[in-house]
Amino acid sequence: MPKLFKDYPLTIICLIIAIMLLPNLETIQVTIMEARNFITAREMIQDNNWLLTTMNGEARYEKPPLPTWLTAFSGLLFGVKSIFGMRLPAILMIMVLAVFSFKLSESILQNKTHSIINTLILITSFYIIGITIEAPWDIFTHGFMMIAIYYLFTFFKSENTNWKQVLFAALFIGCSILSKGPVSFYALLLPFLLAYGFSFKYKNIKTKILPIITTLALAIVIGGWWYFYVRLEDPTTFTAITSKETGNWTSYNVRPFYYYWSFFTQSGLWTIPAFISLLYPYLKTRVINLKAYKFTLFWTLFAVVLLSVIPEKKSRYLMPVLIPLALNIGFYIEYLIRKFKTLEDKRETIPVYFNFGLIALVGIVAPFLVYFKFADQLNTNLFQFILFAIVVFVLGLAILSQLIKKEIKSVFLLTTAFFAAIFLFGLPLTKSFTSENFKPISELLKETKNNNTKLYIINNIAPEAIWQYGEKIPQISKDKTTFNFPLENEFAVLSDYMSQKDLEAISEIYTITQQTTYDLNESAPDSKQYKDRLIAKYYYLKKK
Repeated sequence: MPKLFKDYPLTIICLIIAIMLLPNLETIQVTIMEARNFITAREMIQDNNWLLTTMNGEARYEKPPLPTWLTAFSGLLFGVKSIFGMRLPAILMIMVLAVFSFKLSESILQNKTHSIINTLILITSFYIIGITIEAPWDIFTHGFMMIAIYYLFTFFKSENTNWKQVLFAALFIGCSILSKGPVSFYALLLPFLLAYGFSFKYKNIKTKILPIITTLALAIVIGGWWYFYVRLEDPTTFTAITSKETGNWTSYNVRPFYYYWSFFTQSGLWTIPAFISLLYPYLKTRVINLKAYKFTLFWTLFAVVLLSVIPEKKSRYLMPVLIPLALNIGFYIEYLIRKFKTLEDKRETIPVYFNFGLIALVGIVAPFLVYFKFADQLNTNLFQFILFAIVVFVLGLAILSQLIKKEIKSVFLLTTAFFAAIFLFGLPLTKSFTSENFKPISELLKETKNNNTKLYIINNIAPEAIWQYGEKIPQISKDKTTFNFPLENEFAVLSDYMSQKDLEAISEIYTITQQTTYDLNESAPDSKQYKDRLIAKYYYLKKK
């Protein structure tokens, strides 16, 4: 590793994350999960509503509030309209996850270079980054739990009880629970505890029973007080939401047991190394620390099995598996760095040439393919495309050159740089592909205030639209076919869909005029990415 990297590993790792993600933090459109969370954070600030959390004025107790508080604090600092400010805490949590993954790895391996390899794999595993916009609160619950796991590991390994480790473990388990309930406790901590027992064994456990009980008790208090508070303050709503959420575990998005068996593909660039790292008979004689390798392998597999037991399954639920998997992949990459120059067995060399050769080929060929296919769109952002093309092309050539020389350390570092370049130079190009049908709702609030028009929702609109609007939009409720209209003689409504019966019921009382349609889709209507739910029709109603 470069000397600067060895001397300041955590600083360099955090700097890589910052350079890779912060410059384009506002580029990607806010997703549905982000919108829900950002609306809740905004209403905390606007309504001073920090405990009984709401979304568009209605109770939202599905998610505990710690990440929302952190996002709201960032919103206070940067402004609630700042996507950069609202996303920043999630990026900082990636740094936290990386820092404590490194610290845990170094505690296990006593090897700084190997720990740097593991951490670089982690932060360049695609879904570790992707989860921050697809389900942003997940990075908080798993980030906090990783801190707790580090302190638990040091606690279990030490012969004497260090109460500082106990208290920190309890605090951050509690923070994890206060971020997304018991999700990370089940998907990350429990597999860790099982893997530790199988690999390192629990020594002197009798002397540590009191600290363990203390850890659990404090974690439950820290993580559970908000649930207890809401249960007391709003028991009916809390019970209804809790019943619905727990019911989803067995009745919503049900998938077969083997649904997660392709979990290693979630690591993106590292898919092939990830698969090979799971082949215990192959790697057991090649790794530098067999006990540590068994630990990360067990941790990974236990996590997959435990997630597979739950009927409800989504690909994003696999994100915590990528944490021990990154450590596991590190053993294989470290082995290649040590031994690849001397390997002669094609069964060992061909997968390496294929994996990194494919990445190199993508870097060399992609700029030409992208330009020939999307030349018209890219002409609006030509300088950015040229910069992107040069960087990925040069990196692709460099990876190929070093691969031919069998310099796997250089190949590895260049591959991580390639991943970072995709985000740093590639993300701005996405704006070149914004379809002409795209019509955001962000200016509507100003228009309604200027016209002194009251705005309501009928049926539904996407959370993204409410986020873009900038304030709560009251809902007009409906009893079967009867609407409970507001008192105003004239008002406007937004709706994703109006049936013929709805229009007829409204027309009996109001003259209804459809004035425009807002379309939050950045893709064209004929695209597979186009979503009808991102359409909001704007009507003006005037009493007859």
